[in-house]
Amino acid sequence: MMIYLVEDDNSIRELVVYTLNNSGMKTVGFAKPSDFWAAMENELPTMILLDIMLPEEDGLSILKKLRQSQATKKTPIMMLTAKGSEYDKVVGLDLGADDYVPKPFGMMELIARIKALLRRTDDGGEDSKEYRIGQLYVSPSKHIVKVGEKNITLTLKEFEMLCLLLESRDIVLTRDQILNKVWGYAFDGENRTVDVHVRTLRNKLKPCDVIETVRGIGYKISGDTDK
Repeated sequence: MMIYLVEDDNSIRELVVYTLNNSGMKTVGFAKPSDFWAAMENELPTMILLDIMLPEEDGLSILKKLRQSQATKKTPIMMLTAKGSEYDKVVGLDLGADDYVPKPFGMMELIARIKALLRRTDDGGEDSKEYRIGQLYVSPSKHIVKVGEKNITLTLKEFEMLCLLLESRDIVLTRDQILNKVWGYAFDGENRTVDVHVRTLRNKLKPCDVIETVRGIGYKISGDTDK
């Protein structure tokens, strides 16, 4: 396992690298995007921690390039940034970030969320289960999503959320349940991560909108949905 951290703040970078290495997660830090890209030529990481405000090239630009590359389009990417506005968060998630941790953050929380993301990345899933609802086809084990004949590219979290809703078909899942099962940490009452991911997921699955909003509770996929 190898984690790459792109962070130009020396104190934050050194603390995160030191803590993760001492927690058994081999981590290399980069102050400049150019150094990061050079390292990517030699070894692809298991996971990437990425700041937004960087010299040479901002983190969102790096994220976009990573998601456009066949080699890294499914690599788990966690954004570490001082920017906490909903706009910046939505842009990052729309570009394919799997999680978003605003600064300042606690190291124990960061470690827990990294481990939760890595667990789900390493999860082999079920070998044979497939889902078909109307035009939607999903194979969890093969990581395939299709609407009709069109292949749909989802981020890791979008894919996990879709599979969770399909596995719980006809059952309403609260935002708390979805956040806990997909992200691995408790809903804090204000986090809009689930709503943002549902919105981007619906856009990607058009015209097959199988996700139903249950007002005041959460979301579900109905077994007889055919849209």
